[in-house]
Amino acid sequence: MNKVPQLLLAFWVMKICATTLGETAGDLLSLTLQIGYGLSSVLLLILFIITLLFQLKSSSYKPVIYWSVIISTSTAGTTISDFLDRSVGLGYAQGSLLLSLLLAAVLLLWRFAEGSVSVSDISSGTSEYFYWTAILISNTLGTALGDFLADDSGLGFGGGALLIGTALVVITMLYYKSSLSHVLLFWLAFILTRPFGATFGDLLTKSTGEGGLGFGTYGSSVILFSMLIVLVYRELRIGRINN
Repeated sequence: MNKVPQLLLAFWVMKICATTLGETAGDLLSLTLQIGYGLSSVLLLILFIITLLFQLKSSSYKPVIYWSVIISTSTAGTTISDFLDRSVGLGYAQGSLLLSLLLAAVLLLWRFAEGSVSVSDISSGTSEYFYWTAILISNTLGTALGDFLADDSGLGFGGGALLIGTALVVITMLYYKSSLSHVLLFWLAFILTRPFGATFGDLLTKSTGEGGLGFGTYGSSVILFSMLIVLVYRELRIGRINN
């Protein structure tokens, strides 16, 4: 049985909420609580492995488990990216390039091993491992790319979110109106929702003096987590009705 949700509008709304929550929760752990990028990354990778084990053992799509893994990859991706870009000193541009090459390598290996990188049917063990590896890397890449757009490019948090949001609209139009590969367009959209979440998360958390809305990491995380709980509950209700 397929162990991932259908790619409907609700999936993308939940993906953006989860990735934005990953940005605010990662900053909450590493910056607000002052745990640091390195230790936060280790703790969150452990959380990712724990949630992933539950996902691998499940026999079908379980909303609570699936979105727990998505949140853990997004939160870990935030701190890993910050650790590479800031603590190690790669910088946002080099960090984005390195992670882009790593993601491309994983997708090519997946394509070679399985014959496709389509996510319409993730049920075998091999495809699951590639799927979650690609997601973890793409969420890490999204943080670096979002920070690059918000800081190095001079667009700011709002400008970065607007640019990526526009790109996502274009990809959506191409998905329905063009003959381009739906698999390619999916991965482009999946990758870009992460920097959108990163820039939008920074827009929520940063002070008004820094160009943000001033909700802080606590307030933003609570808002986004509450929204995601409502959406996961909706998924559970739909699943019960269909069964």
